[in-house]
Amino acid sequence: MRNDPRIGYNLPLYMLPFDHRSSFEKGLYGWSGALSAEQTELIARTKEVIYDGFKFALGTGLAKDRAGILVDEQFGSNILRDASANGFITALPAEKSGEAEFQFEFGSQYGAHIEQFKPTFVKVLVRYNAEGDEAMNRRQAARLKELCDYCHSHNFYFMFELLVPATQAQLDIVEGDQQLYDRNLRPSLMVTALKQLQNAGVEPDVWKIEGLDRREDCLKIAEAARREGRERVGCIILGRGSNEQKVIEWLRTAAGVPGFIGFAVGRTSFWEPLVAWRDGKIQRQQASETIARRYLEWVKVFDGAAT
Repeated sequence: MRNDPRIGYNLPLYMLPFDHRSSFEKGLYGWSGALSAEQTELIARTKEVIYDGFKFALGTGLAKDRAGILVDEQFGSNILRDASANGFITALPAEKSGEAEFQFEFGSQYGAHIEQFKPTFVKVLVRYNAEGDEAMNRRQAARLKELCDYCHSHNFYFMFELLVPATQAQLDIVEGDQQLYDRNLRPSLMVTALKQLQNAGVEPDVWKIEGLDRREDCLKIAEAARREGRERVGCIILGRGSNEQKVIEWLRTAAGVPGFIGFAVGRTSFWEPLVAWRDGKIQRQQASETIARRYLEWVKVFDGAAT
């Protein structure tokens, strides 16, 4: 990989992700099993509330060329079409939701689904621990290289959300303390995973990175993402569904680090307003405006900390 002009995206990128599927079905509405047409329609309407919040934020003056949405085909096909027609930045997930191992959402037909919506980014969420199941890691890397090559040959940007769940041995080292794992073990494991995937030919334009507590870890991640001629590659911080204060800390830590171009904060932006709307405690417009305010708060924090 040496200065491939097709690889990389380094413009500011402030994503509002709501491609969640199982967490809407089970977490928000408590449903399991195959959905009825009415249930599917209700989740689609729920996602419209978030999309209205995104458009409300744009109406306040947020620049269209740095704001984007990540939404799924299953519940968000109308949103994707509308966003594309309006020239908004869009991202479409390609992974099957809730799987421990990366699988294509639509099997070998993934290309037809991507071309139907022509998103700015094709996004994957992948659980990859370099000290975990080696055979699974190899299988995932092979599928991801196939998708990456497809994206770059068809002029789609490739966005990679890297999750590094702890192995039991790693949890034993920190005596089961997830926060200690996140702080002391996960950052170096992320760098190793990132390099392994690059070496396997997986070349994201943007890495979606779990929040990091230390600036020096952000620097190491960005350095790995941009090594050996990948200087146009960008990184964005994700919110992990954490509380507002923790998200702000992660944004401030990453902002200003060369290579970190923005964020993708979903559930912390929309979950509470959607629950209140679901329960009839607030009206739809109020829910959308609350989502917009939270999204704009992340923009303000990231921009302010970067200057």
